[in-house]
Amino acid sequence: MGTTRVNFRLPEELIEKADVAAQITHKNRTEILKDALQAYLDEGEDDEAFREAVVDLYLDDRISFDVLAEFLGTQDAESVRASRALLDQGEELADEMADL
Repeated sequence: MGTTRVNFRLPEELIEKADVAAQITHKNRTEILKDALQAYLDEGEDDEAFREAVVDLYLDDRISFDVLAEFLGTQDAESVRASRALLDQGEELADEMADL
């Protein structure tokens, strides 16, 4: 997995705490913040409402299938993609019938 440089602002108190955690764990600040973000995302992946919101983003074409699979796992993401295809086919059929 590649890395991308990200610049953002954080409260000084949070940076100070991250620096203390880095000293204690013999990691650098980036590792501390990366681990904390990963823990937050892992917790979200276990939350059903969060997972549903990710599915909604996919169904609204706001995230790609690959991103969906990162959050749900490949098998669940494939199920969502298949369901979406069925829904799209149903909408197309309804449109065709409305034109009759």
